[in-house]
Amino acid sequence: MSECVQMEIKGRVAWITINRPEALNAINKDVLLGLRKHISEVVHSTELEVAVITGAGEKAFVAGADISTMQNFTPLEASNFSALGHRIANMMQASGKIFIAMVQGFALGGGCELAMACDLIYASEKAKFGQPEIALGVIPGFGGTQRLPRRIGQAKALELCLTGEMIDAQQALTLGLCNDVFPAAELIEKVESIANSISSKSRVAIEGIKKSMTQGQGLDLRTACAIEQQNFALCFAHPDQAEGMKAFLEKRPATWKK
Repeated sequence: MSECVQMEIKGRVAWITINRPEALNAINKDVLLGLRKHISEVVHSTELEVAVITGAGEKAFVAGADISTMQNFTPLEASNFSALGHRIANMMQASGKIFIAMVQGFALGGGCELAMACDLIYASEKAKFGQPEIALGVIPGFGGTQRLPRRIGQAKALELCLTGEMIDAQQALTLGLCNDVFPAAELIEKVESIANSISSKSRVAIEGIKKSMTQGQGLDLRTACAIEQQNFALCFAHPDQAEGMKAFLEKRPATWKK
């Protein structure tokens, strides 16, 4: 478990790497358990604000689930495997920490679903996205039928799931599946800069922004704005609000409480 998923800490950013390049970082149970372990560490850390999730090597972020370990699943085993993936994604979404997917190659099936479970997705120009499960006689099992339409709309999401076709990075950007696309040689530097920028901000504001958006999804506008109002008010119970406004008026960088 510790070998197939690794975590490195750089300042207030955790770098989580799925380390199965020989299998194009395909997801099996050990990968899921490793992700759960390290993501839980990020969620409960008082020092970390951001986690970047990526895959080892240049060919794949995650090329999908490991079919060799799935082909003989019973329905119960399939359900348990899916449930573990959902628990990991739900843990990420419920957390106030920011999760970034750095996609350098194939993000297919469970890989696309893992990327979509993150808050932000940044891709190399060589990246490919897709939900090709239909070619295997199954459907997405880690949230693809739910998160993909929420990101790109139901019509296009349905088409991609029914055809199993891949899209390239520029198509993903146009559809709103990813946040930005960078040259392959610049991807790590660009993502590191974004992660460091976010992690340098006020923790209470980072969490308030994410929770307001995630909790408000699917609600009517009035109810969603009430959630924002509550999180806005909570900022004024934290020292960062006083420091941030004082620093602004004094024309100096703020020193946030960590």
